[in-house]
Amino acid sequence: MGYAQQLVETLDEVESLLVVCHDNPDPDCISSALALETIAQVVGVGTVRTAYSEEISHQENLAFINLLDIELHEAEELRPGEFDGIALVGHAEPGVYDDLPTDAAPDIVIDHRPCDRPENVSFTDCRTGYATTAAIVVEYLRALDIVPSERLASALLFALHRERLDHVRNPTANEYAAGAYVRPYADLELVEQMYGAAFSPATLDAIGEAIRGREVRGSVLVTSAGITTETDALPQAARYLLNLEGVRTVLVFGIVEDTIRMSVRSTDPRVNAGDVVRRAFDDVGSAGGYRDMAGGEIPLGLFADAADDDVVLRYAAEQVSDRFFEEMHLYDED
Repeated sequence: MGYAQQLVETLDEVESLLVVCHDNPDPDCISSALALETIAQVVGVGTVRTAYSEEISHQENLAFINLLDIELHEAEELRPGEFDGIALVGHAEPGVYDDLPTDAAPDIVIDHRPCDRPENVSFTDCRTGYATTAAIVVEYLRALDIVPSERLASALLFALHRERLDHVRNPTANEYAAGAYVRPYADLELVEQMYGAAFSPATLDAIGEAIRGREVRGSVLVTSAGITTETDALPQAARYLLNLEGVRTVLVFGIVEDTIRMSVRSTDPRVNAGDVVRRAFDDVGSAGGYRDMAGGEIPLGLFADAADDDVVLRYAAEQVSDRFFEEMHLYDED
């Protein structure tokens, strides 16, 4: 029995479904959740809600949601216990990359990264050989003969293109096949508009600071975006700096309110970004992620009240740069 039919059999057992995106969801996660909503509705699930946690502030992600009129609920507004079924999309561990209780029991897990099959989960599809979750859910649509609406096709096409087909991280043949399938159903002009979202001045300032202050050792780059209100500038800067010749792994950190926030991106097959940040920062904060992308937070503690920004930034650099380079076995030669 194929994955799509197994998914249908699981959905047949529920009357209401909560679809949970990972923190600060991107178009890949959101479009995949939208596809799962569609499948659930076709199967006959009466109530389907999609939830997320943490603020969505990335300008392209906001444009994506607004232009497609996608309804997302903040996780804290919903009570998981009121739903017959819970589905995790784009991640596999409740309470780690979302605001669910850690003991929540999902019925469905779909992700494009390998995962340990959670206990007592009716349907798990964590694939190798796929670079997006969107490519997986497109396979479900095809297998179930569900023609995507223009809105869903546009969401999936943008996610596939933005996340992989025009990105430094290598797409697989599955992304190209999925893109070719949904393209005839998509509104191409609308997809183009999603790429037109403007950067805020604060985002450009943070990215510019990250570019100016970069330090490179070997193929690893670490830099600070300074004190900023733009959390999403950190992953944007990290992705951009991966284009620097010879650089395969990037960590960008910045101070947002009373927290040092970090974003890591890597194209080095020898590096598991999630494992590296977990080892480097778990004793002072929280950190984790996947092989190619990761993140973390370190509370500023007493330094949050420091009047001198330079003092706070020096503390942040000591906590982040030295630890990360040391974990990568790249030491300062001075």
